[in-house]
Amino acid sequence: MRNMTKIALAATLAVGTLAGCQTTPSVTAPVAQPVTNSTLQSFNWQLVDAKRTNGQKVTQLFFDPAKPLTLSFDNANGNDRVTFMNTCNNMGAEYKVVNGSVQLNNVLSTMMACPEPQASFDTATMATVQGKYSMSKNASNVPILTITNANQVANFKAISKRVIK
Repeated sequence: MRNMTKIALAATLAVGTLAGCQTTPSVTAPVAQPVTNSTLQSFNWQLVDAKRTNGQKVTQLFFDPAKPLTLSFDNANGNDRVTFMNTCNNMGAEYKVVNGSVQLNNVLSTMMACPEPQASFDTATMATVQGKYSMSKNASNVPILTITNANQVANFKAISKRVIK
């Protein structure tokens, strides 16, 4: 009986010691980054999530998963421009980065009579790109562009720029 007590005590101590050595995975919060022309123009920015302030997904932006809303920031002839890709109409704007904030100017769009759901996608695009821009990196160190306005929050991940032919 005495040996059984020693074995039980040893087993309890061993389990307790091992439990004390366990590590808890840490959750890495997004790391804020400054919004700069260099960072904006280094990538294309693909929409990964957009939610209204009530938490509902902005479904109009996700009708075709193969063609997500993508923002492409470029400098052409000394002018900083952003193009809203995968929209029915050709859409874009001039922009400036002022004190870490993106300001859109001269937002332009062709006026094709797009059918649904493309027409709603274009309307939702215009609402999404207006707001406060901020930049962070996720746990995988991927840059994330967030646009926040009074009605919604949209997150775009950085993707490699590709030559579009």
